[in-house]
Amino acid sequence: MQRAAWAVVFLLFTAGETCRAQEVRVGILSRYHPRAMELRASQTETVVVRIADRNLVLVPDTARDKAEIAVASGELLVTFDGREYRARELQAAGRAGAAEFTLAIPGQVSRRYQGKLAISVREDELAAMVTMPLETAVASVVQAESSPGASAEALAALAVVARSYFMAAKARHRDFDFCDLTHCQVLRSPPLLGSPAARAARETRGLVLAYREQQFAAMFTRSCSGRTRTPAQDGMTENVYPYFAVICDYCHSHPSRWTRSVSREDGALLAAKGEAGRLAVDRRLGWNAVPSNSFETREEGNSVILEGSGQGHGIGLCQRGAEAMAAGGASFRDILRHYFPNTTLRTLPEPPGS
Repeated sequence: MQRAAWAVVFLLFTAGETCRAQEVRVGILSRYHPRAMELRASQTETVVVRIADRNLVLVPDTARDKAEIAVASGELLVTFDGREYRARELQAAGRAGAAEFTLAIPGQVSRRYQGKLAISVREDELAAMVTMPLETAVASVVQAESSPGASAEALAALAVVARSYFMAAKARHRDFDFCDLTHCQVLRSPPLLGSPAARAARETRGLVLAYREQQFAAMFTRSCSGRTRTPAQDGMTENVYPYFAVICDYCHSHPSRWTRSVSREDGALLAAKGEAGRLAVDRRLGWNAVPSNSFETREEGNSVILEGSGQGHGIGLCQRGAEAMAAGGASFRDILRHYFPNTTLRTLPEPPGS
């Protein structure tokens, strides 16, 4: 589907409605290449589905609480309450805006979302996008990207980094701003109110990182090799923030070591393309095929042996190191100052009427 079509969907969906908070548009569930989905109302909230010139109302805990959506001859085929409807796209929301709903791919995955949903057909697959409040997106990333039992201060630092990325890295995709994969930030169902991830988002609400008074798309990594990396080291282009190679005491003292064997061709790709090469190898062989960019190589027969440490690109906030800093009494502000030298924290202005 072309960008213009998504724009029409978005405008139709927000017509007559005042935007009271920052929002982000996230493409969801594309990794499953879906041709069928099931949209279901939450247990407490009615969902209005707009399709062609009709409104279909999904009512919780009734026989009319779900709509089945499939691809048929390049269009959507929507089945609801025993009747079928065809259209080029659909939108779903609550009566007053964003709603909580569940979207499932039968036999594969089911996830809960909060926001406004748009579904169309692209390349004979269902393409789904959720326009959600910024803080809902931040809490969802913190929930998905953090380890169970992570401390409050480490989660708060991650929340600020995730929010900074959302605010400064818009339009990473043609039809929406972000995907729900590691290409952008992993995003799943939002956490429950009162959960650690939800508290981290709430207690840092509106805080973003800035460099020379300009917001930037902050990055994080699961663990580093004892010193964080710069984009230049990974063959990536620097933008607003130059990043710095920061010593990470915990990962230096407790390295997460790994060994892998790859073909000579993949070894050459890794050497030439940096992070882009690593992602290409991981897409083909599995996301843990080459865990990080911090490794040394040696040839062994027709293979290249990689001996490395860390997990991820190694740039920005090290989650493992942040957790250790928090355990030692550091605040989320201390953690951010350490991993993002020469930056400041700014508070986003509250939207009018909020």
